[in-house]
Amino acid sequence: MPGRPAPPHTAPTPEPGAEARQRAPHDTGLGSMGRDNKGLNCIADGADAGCTLWDNLALHGAVLLFGLAGLFGKWLPLHPVLIVFGRVFVAALAFALWLHWGKGLAWRGLLPWRSQTHRGALLLCGGLLALHWVAFFQSIQVSTVSIGLLGYATASLFTALLEPLLSRERFSMRTVLAAGVTLGGVSLIVPHWQLGDASLQGLAWGVAAGASFAVLTLINRRLRQNMDAVRLAYYQDATAALVLLPFLTLLPMALSVRELGLLLVLGLLCTAFAHGLFAHALGRVRAGTAVVTSTLEPVYGIALAWLLLEEQPAARTLAGGALILCAVALVTLTPGKRAPPGPR
Repeated sequence: MPGRPAPPHTAPTPEPGAEARQRAPHDTGLGSMGRDNKGLNCIADGADAGCTLWDNLALHGAVLLFGLAGLFGKWLPLHPVLIVFGRVFVAALAFALWLHWGKGLAWRGLLPWRSQTHRGALLLCGGLLALHWVAFFQSIQVSTVSIGLLGYATASLFTALLEPLLSRERFSMRTVLAAGVTLGGVSLIVPHWQLGDASLQGLAWGVAAGASFAVLTLINRRLRQNMDAVRLAYYQDATAALVLLPFLTLLPMALSVRELGLLLVLGLLCTAFAHGLFAHALGRVRAGTAVVTSTLEPVYGIALAWLLLEEQPAARTLAGGALILCAVALVTLTPGKRAPPGPR
């Protein structure tokens, strides 16, 4: 009869991982990755029945590319503001072309300021994204790739600390313990606590990058409820480019062909393409796999810097980094919580 509930035994059994497939496209965190444009929400614990080896390789490939982005701070002898502007401008252009030709979105719909509902939040996020990446590349330029990446890795801890304040919840013992472990790791990385020490300056900029990314992630969690991840990534990259545009008048703009080529690779390969891989993988792999793999960004970045730049980290940097990554794992894998920021 119409309106009569189906008998219990006739109710279809949900396919394992079905809930993950339904939610994952909205939880990719592309607007921040990214070191984003990379915030990552937990997906259902069940594995997607359609997950293949290529899906896992796509996830690791995306995280590897996010780690590779840090090396451009050494390859490009440019001011961090100019590096970040080139990155977000190229990435925004790539996202715009994809939204128009791949998704059929009208060109007028690509104007960031046309989103009246979230105009203020998008402007704030664009500014935070610009600040995050400028601080990140500044950290690498004044110190090393490893110190910059490990400083950024504290974003997970900042998210775990800020989220209870916003939701008016009590801090968990895991978070308090992770904070203590992180402080221990930071104290190991810096050999001399003097203002002129390059390691201290680099770590300070890296931590600033992590803190700004944590705030960006928390705002993005609200925005993603009403906006798909690719469009959010485009809006934030485009807004970040607009925020940085006035500062370009203060910088020398003479770029070589090599520098232009590197900026294109940074924006297309390490930002737009990497975000696409990451979004694809999040809809296919297990939640635990996605969360743990995303924390490997500093590991991949440090290994690539060692291989491509011959930048061998000091023993105390590796020891401190191990403590920081342990703290990241402690807060990231907390049961029942949304995962802190993933890769950008």
